[in-house]
Amino acid sequence: MLTITHYTKTYPGGRTAVDDLTLHVSPGEICGFIGHNGAGKTTTLRAVAGVMDFSQGSIRVGGHDVRTDPVAAKSITAFLPDNPDLYEFMSGIDYLNLLADLYGISSRERTERIRLYGDSFAMTAELGSAIAGYSHGMKQKLALISALMRRPRLLVLDEPFVGLDPAASHLLKGYLGDICARGGAVFFSTHVLEVAEKLCHTIAIIREGRLVRYGPTQEVVGDSSLEDVFLELSERGRDQ
Repeated sequence: MLTITHYTKTYPGGRTAVDDLTLHVSPGEICGFIGHNGAGKTTTLRAVAGVMDFSQGSIRVGGHDVRTDPVAAKSITAFLPDNPDLYEFMSGIDYLNLLADLYGISSRERTERIRLYGDSFAMTAELGSAIAGYSHGMKQKLALISALMRRPRLLVLDEPFVGLDPAASHLLKGYLGDICARGGAVFFSTHVLEVAEKLCHTIAIIREGRLVRYGPTQEVVGDSSLEDVFLELSERGRDQ
């Protein structure tokens, strides 16, 4: 579902944010992307979503190259950044209907999906209100609803559990599983290592722009814990 091959991102001035990254996420798989702040996680996620340009390597979503066939790639991808930009002058329902129009979701399907996810996240009663009046948590839930209602084949999330209450976090974990059950895939970054260890089929750990550990979660963790493995790799990096 997602294939990243020798992806490198160098910013003007010569700073390399991501260096020769190669990994893949198969249908039915949740991949956790782990690393310190500034390691290159958000840069990579934005490139996968097609909102950040790059010149080296390739990224394909469902077989579509995000640079040469961006519309096809974006049509099957939903991206939720860590601080999503919402049209705050709109009501929640108007925002969801706008996105449904953009992605060609029928009236019947959008009504069913908005009701399903709105009720699940206890947001239905708030959808008629202006987004500007939402709390941070409510905005996060609206952004999640907007991504989930599209039924993407690839869901890309940057720190999705930040700002969510325990009930909403539990719901989100279930919905990520639903995407995989339908043959889709999930690629997300998180600092919540316990969640990643329990939820993810594969783990990719990035340090200073380079992939330092990648594989099935059980192989990466071994007899230890993901936290221990991550801290060990971090210490090793500082010693080099």
